[in-house]
Amino acid sequence: MAMQRAAYPRVLYLIAALKLLKGLLLLVVAIGAHRLLHKDVAAEVYRWANTVRVDPDNRYVQRLLTRLAVFDPKAMEALSVGTFLYSALFFTEGTGLLLRKRWAEYFTTIITFSFIPLEIYELVRRATFPRGLVLILNVAVVLYLSFDLRFSRK
Repeated sequence: MAMQRAAYPRVLYLIAALKLLKGLLLLVVAIGAHRLLHKDVAAEVYRWANTVRVDPDNRYVQRLLTRLAVFDPKAMEALSVGTFLYSALFFTEGTGLLLRKRWAEYFTTIITFSFIPLEIYELVRRATFPRGLVLILNVAVVLYLSFDLRFSRK
């Protein structure tokens, strides 16, 4: 017996919401990276730390500074453009799923599945709870959408 497409719309809406949230977060990162073009990144991070009342000598701020120090203007521009594109990808997935479009289920399944090998590599390279959680969630999304596409009829 074929499962009705309307049987579990909440799960589909939850996946859509997560995709839209990721898209929004990446959009904020892309805008931030774009605003850092041609600026002294260290000075900006110190200014932000002072604005939100974080100790500039905090180990997390120092770690962020160390990672941002390798970005020259060309690298920062590439990061900004890539993050804008990745954000657009998430917005496309989320919007399509929210509108219950079949193409969006295929698109999300393929895109999410394509990143699983990279996530496994990163998890093996350095296992952390967030990396493991992201892998588990993405595998669950792929399995859910695959079963929904396979066993539902429109």
